Amino acid sequence: MFNTAPVTAGTDQPVAVLTQLQHKDLTMFLVAIKTFANKVPLAKIFIINDGSLTAADQALLRSHLPIADIHDRTQFSAAGCPSGGCWERLLAIADFVKDYFVIQLDSDTLTLTDMPEVNECIATNTGFVIGTWDNQEIESMTVSSERVQKNNAPTMDSHVQMLAESRFINLDDCENLRYVRGCAGFSGFPKASFDKQFIVDFSQKIEKEIGAKWHQWGSEQVMSNVVVANLDKSIVLPHPKYTDCGKMKTPGTCFVHFIGECRFKTSRYADLAKNAIQALLG
Repeated sequence: MFNTAPVTAGTDQPVAVLTQLQHKDLTMFLVAIKTFANKVPLAKIFIINDGSLTAADQALLRSHLPIADIHDRTQFSAAGCPSGGCWERLLAIADFVKDYFVIQLDSDTLTLTDMPEVNECIATNTGFVIGTWDNQEIESMTVSSERVQKNNAPTMDSHVQMLAESRFINLDDCENLRYVRGCAGFSGFPKASFDKQFIVDFSQKIEKEIGAKWHQWGSEQVMSNVVVANLDKSIVLPHPKYTDCGKMKTPGTCFVHFIGECRFKTSRYADLAKNAIQALLG
């Protein structure tokens, strides 16, 4: 990986990747961003330092990613929103989306082949999110909330995502909103498509429903899904062409999110990453 070419600007269009990064994921992020940028031309990369990146880390990132700006996560906060748990990442997106089509890209992802759907979304200023099941669509928030209540009957001890989704139905404007059970690890936010106030307002409403639970890990993903679902134009990327590691189907899968521990349980991630690196080396 360290012998591959740096990521330079591949377009004059305002297209950016944003990620929140920690020290232990630095090498993995270089694999993620270099394989991605090989298929999707970028103008800018925003790296949100979670506080653990060393001076040497930042120097290495700048040498491999000369189009990257590195920001401290403490620069991004908002009264009425939780802190930590990647909330600063989403609030950073809300800032940079004023000027860029911003793509949130986790370090535990790998781009395998061409991604025409993503490039088309960029060309048409359309939002996107990686989905969870085949033929998934963005749907009414009311429908989504009622399904969660019926299938799971979440309680205050449930995961924050399940609980929040079940309480959407109690929000005054639920019938006018949409939702998608996607993954914040790979989502696209078109230029000038939303502002921070939408996040603050919704966050305050759902916190009134579930209290301090909203400050637990996982709430940022719920909020990211709400944002994507309520853009003027947005889609769920076709599944399993874009998928997590448990549902990938090669050769059809072009993008994989190696969530949780799956990249360590088998050699699949390592093998695919080695092949991708060899392709970058030519």
